[in-house]
Amino acid sequence: LNLKQNIALTQKNEWLSKRRRKTMQAQEVLRQLRIPELDDFRQYVRSLPTNALMGMGAFAAITTYWYATRPKALKPPCDLGMQSVEMPGGEYARRSVLNESDQYMTFYYNDARTMYEVFLRGLRVSNDGPCLGSRKPNKPYEWQSYREVADRAEYIGSALLHKGHSHTGDKFIGIFAQNRPEWTISELACYTYSLVAVPLYDTLGTEAIDYIIDKASISTVICDVPDKVKLILDCVAGRKHTMKMIIVMEAFESDLVTRGKECGIDILSLKEIEALGKANHHKPVPPKPEDLALICFTSGTTGNPKGVILTHGNIIANTAAFIRITEPTTKDVLISFLPLAHMFERVVEGVILIHGARIGYFQGDIRLLMDDLKTLQPTIFPVVPRLLNRMFDKIFGQANTPLKRWLLDFASRRKEAELRSGVVRKDSMWDKLIFRKVQASLGGRVRLMITGAAPVSPTVLTFLRSALGCQFYEGYGQTECTAGCSMSMPGDWTAGHVGAPLPCNSIKLVDVAEMNYLAANGEGEVCVKGPNVCQGYLKDPERTAEAIDKDGWLHTGDIGKWLPNGTLKLIDRKKHIFKLAQGEYIAPEKIENIYIRSDPVAQIFVHGDSLQACLVGIVVPDPDFLPGWVKKRGIEGSYSELCKNMDVKNAILEDILMVGKEGGLKSFEQVRQIALHPEMFSVQNGLLTPTLKAKRTELRNHFREQIDALYAKIKM
Repeated sequence: LNLKQNIALTQKNEWLSKRRRKTMQAQEVLRQLRIPELDDFRQYVRSLPTNALMGMGAFAAITTYWYATRPKALKPPCDLGMQSVEMPGGEYARRSVLNESDQYMTFYYNDARTMYEVFLRGLRVSNDGPCLGSRKPNKPYEWQSYREVADRAEYIGSALLHKGHSHTGDKFIGIFAQNRPEWTISELACYTYSLVAVPLYDTLGTEAIDYIIDKASISTVICDVPDKVKLILDCVAGRKHTMKMIIVMEAFESDLVTRGKECGIDILSLKEIEALGKANHHKPVPPKPEDLALICFTSGTTGNPKGVILTHGNIIANTAAFIRITEPTTKDVLISFLPLAHMFERVVEGVILIHGARIGYFQGDIRLLMDDLKTLQPTIFPVVPRLLNRMFDKIFGQANTPLKRWLLDFASRRKEAELRSGVVRKDSMWDKLIFRKVQASLGGRVRLMITGAAPVSPTVLTFLRSALGCQFYEGYGQTECTAGCSMSMPGDWTAGHVGAPLPCNSIKLVDVAEMNYLAANGEGEVCVKGPNVCQGYLKDPERTAEAIDKDGWLHTGDIGKWLPNGTLKLIDRKKHIFKLAQGEYIAPEKIENIYIRSDPVAQIFVHGDSLQACLVGIVVPDPDFLPGWVKKRGIEGSYSELCKNMDVKNAILEDILMVGKEGGLKSFEQVRQIALHPEMFSVQNGLLTPTLKAKRTELRNHFREQIDALYAKIKM
């Protein structure tokens, strides 16, 4: 024992000796470096005047506060340098790195695998909280709870069953209304009893609505206002049809009932239907994931609409992928104003309902949207590029002096620098000084925005990401893949791409040899495969086979390119390709998407054909931007006068040619001449589809005289 104690004592003495030597060495180093020792430093501090000590303390406090409260970068869910990986098989297909394997994401919550179960989960996790809200002019939002919505859906669904509908027979129910709570309640009524909702576009027109009713053999349509009832009656009057009942949300005159009877159709109010269902209640008939949920008719740029067949599993897979990326919560609030007949809005609403969050509907007038935003104060705001362009133009239009413009540019550059480092916030000095008003105009609480449906200018997207101080995503997709197939990743706030494949699908690029796009070079037609891809088109096997090949790949018609970080960039369009007289292939939509970046251009239609050697264009100038733009060039006048001014036309032509050159257009892809047109292309004048795509045939016919005149001028 004594021996062990002696050994331990010896080891302890050696350790103390080493420590003394190290201390002496450290003191020697400090002396050599002329660094004061701790005692010297204490004496020095005591000798300082009080003001100096207070200054040092304040500096230390400020530094500590800054370190503790400095803006934190949003942690990305993956390595942003590689957001997708190539899948085995030699097809150059890529999948999201958010998936741990090559298996697609099919659902997010195990208890929500159908749209009916989505709502039941929302009811549970919200603890029967507020669900759907609407408002009257100058009034606050009034809310229906999740239980109230569920009860109304059961009453409507029970009435539909009482009237002869069933999941095994007459199951297609048309919904023809603007966004409002009753739209979603009617849809939920269908899901509750395994019926199939068929949305009708507000602006489809008589012929298309007539076609859809016949194609889907619809016997019941739920409408919001009497005018839509009259439109349907106009469609079916004097001919054989399948219609039996129209349900109307708003009050209507008795003569509408009389007119309906003349066509063999019962006209009933929604209140009557709910009372009928309450008196004849049926137990819910829950759907299975493989059951049909929606027939969503897409308005093609040519031909009749195509009825995209979507199952509950399709919608749930797409919803799950959006949840995986955006991570919504029960506290979120959505503003619903994008058409519910489009799947983009439908999926976003599903993401909200599954979390028991709230949906507030706009008043139905887009001019009152800003008032609705201020009242609702949403946290989630889906938008389309057209609205973003208006916001961008309005902000810069208000910076009407050189000093204001300089401050706006400087502030946006400072915020963009934060974005590049992953910081997203709305409490910086620049937010308080410059961007507070624009953020307040959206309600002041927006934390997440998403855009899709059409290309958005990188300049506009980057600026608004900075100015609005929220997570701002860009997505890409089409109805045939439910809504989206790719989306930008949290933390990646760069513009110029549409993100990586969603976790619910893979994407491959296939050769388009005639346009010199090869998959081996990372370029080609975008093809999508996964559980979000539709089952085909209703009663249309020929067009189904054209869109979806035997291996299940959906061919989109868009040309894409893989970027080094695994994101997808859209660079061209396969459809609407034509040859010029000299044999060069032209994709006009690609050219239009570049020209639209020109500041004075609101819309443009590029035309050419195999009998001509060059392109011409019809340009609609931006009515808000044009007057100020030409004033700098010494030109003034009304909008219509400016559209007739030759100097204005030449200035716009010069600008779009410069934008085209910067965008990489070849000389034969540039327009030779343009004409200015003072009226916007719209759904109402028949030049755009309800999804705001150009109807190229109608545009060509509408502007035939101007096109011929432009070519005649070129030949002179």
